[in-house]
Amino acid sequence: MSTIVRPYGDTTGDGMVQLSFTLPIPHDARAEGAALQLAAKMGIDPAMVVHAKPVGADFTFFVVYGSVAHLVDLGKVEVVEREYPLLTAKDVNAAIKKTLRRKLVVLGACIGTDAHTVGIDAILNVKGFAGEKGLEYYREMRVLNLGAQVSVPELVHRARAERCDAVLVSQVVTQRDAHLRNTRELSAAFREAMGTGRPLLVAGGPRFDPAMTEELGVDRIFGRGTTPGEVASYLIYAAVQQRKDPG
Repeated sequence: MSTIVRPYGDTTGDGMVQLSFTLPIPHDARAEGAALQLAAKMGIDPAMVVHAKPVGADFTFFVVYGSVAHLVDLGKVEVVEREYPLLTAKDVNAAIKKTLRRKLVVLGACIGTDAHTVGIDAILNVKGFAGEKGLEYYREMRVLNLGAQVSVPELVHRARAERCDAVLVSQVVTQRDAHLRNTRELSAAFREAMGTGRPLLVAGGPRFDPAMTEELGVDRIFGRGTTPGEVASYLIYAAVQQRKDPG
């Protein structure tokens, strides 16, 4: 089977793609011409403006549709593979009880100015996400959700006071790479305050790239669509690995 593929729109291999963007100009015929010019420079040829809508007085949101000549080589695609098994809630609880012989303590928060708790709540709250119960449902976990706009020093203080095994941080606000800056601040603060005895640091959000885990100084990064079961399975896997290699 060939590893070379092209985008699909109306027929196989036609190269059709759809792209959305905003230009800082009022909506008029010139704005639509500018959108087509940008699309052409990006290799979309021919391109059509299929949607254009003013965003206030001075901006226009566009959706363009057209064909590209670019190919994708699946053999060169790099992804972060999951190295641990997905466990049921029952299996996670049993593993925690057997390995730690106490409850696994998890602290969650949105740090910095981020006030969007939907991500952290989906993972921690009992109601969960995508048909899976959140970590509060796991009887062998003690979960503390600090909510939104928590400062990094406060998070470090609470993690130390609660003797946390893991700290989960959700970042939805990503303007000017705020999620990357905040995560680096987080890892640096825990490293300075607790050294190698720090808890597991897990960051998550729709704009994170799991491949940046080492660069950001955390133990794991989860992207969009992550479920509570994935996080729970990782936490017990990582806790077991830490006990095997405490250094």
